[in-house]
Amino acid sequence: MSAREPAAPITRHALYEEVAERLRARIYAHELAPGAWLDEQTLAAELGISRTPLREALKVLASEGLVRLEPRRGCYVTELTEQDLDDIFPVMALLEGRCAQEAARRAASADFSELAAIHEDLERHAAAGDADRFFEANQAFHSAVQRIAGNRFLAQMIDDARKVLKLTRRDSLRLDGRLKQSLIEHRAILAALRKREGNEAAQLMHDHLLSGRNALARQRERKV
Repeated sequence: MSAREPAAPITRHALYEEVAERLRARIYAHELAPGAWLDEQTLAAELGISRTPLREALKVLASEGLVRLEPRRGCYVTELTEQDLDDIFPVMALLEGRCAQEAARRAASADFSELAAIHEDLERHAAAGDADRFFEANQAFHSAVQRIAGNRFLAQMIDDARKVLKLTRRDSLRLDGRLKQSLIEHRAILAALRKREGNEAAQLMHDHLLSGRNALARQRERKV
């Protein structure tokens, strides 16, 4: 019996994955603006890499809907249209509503403690008028509900859609009164979860997502 050859070392992340993560962060921060053309040569120089891992990273982002690759024209940051948003938000509302329904049934006492702690962050950031930190706590709340629901198929679909929606959802929180309204909606969702009222939690979460869509529409109207 021959000796087994040593296994090849496992690398933590492929280079293109790290590049994709950096570009993803810049897109979400609007450092790479919606609709902007991405100059591969300039980006590769900025990142200190060759264009091969950069192109692999752009393919990953294209599969996530964050950029679009156009033959002979190059790569552009995705710019969501009003129709795109009208198509995506109702789907997310249905998916996240289902998550809330399942979470109400499956949550343990430790889960409620986690949600309550996140909600305290929401309360604090709303009181301070800090839309950026409120957004991050909001993401944590929704992710926690998703995890508690424990449905991996729902989780995958939500994660895919959320990557695209993250391009714009922060903007809706900058509308006057939206932080307060979003906080009220989160309070109601948490209360329904604590009561284990699955149908109520589902409806409240569904309406919360569509409320965000309406706020985003009003915010965009003001910019026109």
